[in-house]
Amino acid sequence: MDKSLSAPSLSLLLGESRAALSYGRYLLRGLDHRTLPRGEGQPVLVLPGFGASDVTTRPLRRALAKLNYTSYGWAQGTNLGMNRQRKELLVSQLHAVAARHGQPVALVGWSLGGVFARELARAWPDKVSQVFTLGSPINGDPSANNVSSLFALFNPCRPGPDLDAFRERIQAPPVPCTAIYTREDGIVSWQCSLEEEADNTENVEVSGTHVGLPWNPQVLAAIAERLARGNRSGDHE
Repeated sequence: MDKSLSAPSLSLLLGESRAALSYGRYLLRGLDHRTLPRGEGQPVLVLPGFGASDVTTRPLRRALAKLNYTSYGWAQGTNLGMNRQRKELLVSQLHAVAARHGQPVALVGWSLGGVFARELARAWPDKVSQVFTLGSPINGDPSANNVSSLFALFNPCRPGPDLDAFRERIQAPPVPCTAIYTREDGIVSWQCSLEEEADNTENVEVSGTHVGLPWNPQVLAAIAERLARGNRSGDHE
């Protein structure tokens, strides 16, 4: 754990306002999926970040559907943190989608959703084909972000971060894991969004804001290319 890290600067935080401009470009142009490799109906479950819902991840899910993947939202409203009921529903959803398709599910988690995705894959690796995290706080220092105080406000009875548990979660789950991050992130220190180097991990840098990751064309391209790579590997096996 790197205690020398700090939350992104005020200038980076203010720069998150650019996400509105990138969303406007998305509304005009879409996510430019036409040149990307296509799937064969494989399931992809997309989890939103803290304070967000399936509405926010809709651009990414729609683009994945256009690439012939079967994309799912998490269908639990606004993500205000994990609790027992939410965990049970998420596990049930993972198992149901995997059973419906007869194959493991790719998980895409934006910000806090990526933390959830990694832990689902850690607990149920046979149900998960690969994990993509988008600006997720998975490494470094759990306090090196600009949302901890807001999270505490919505989870007043929850104790502070369990540092021992956080250290244990830094190692990636036993499936292919791709961490997508931006050095312009004004919410989470970008160093905290990196996977540790391992045979099953990869870090991919994109440009843009943290808030705009679900409608970032570079994010879609990174996911589509690796989903297709996994498809070819599965065909070969």
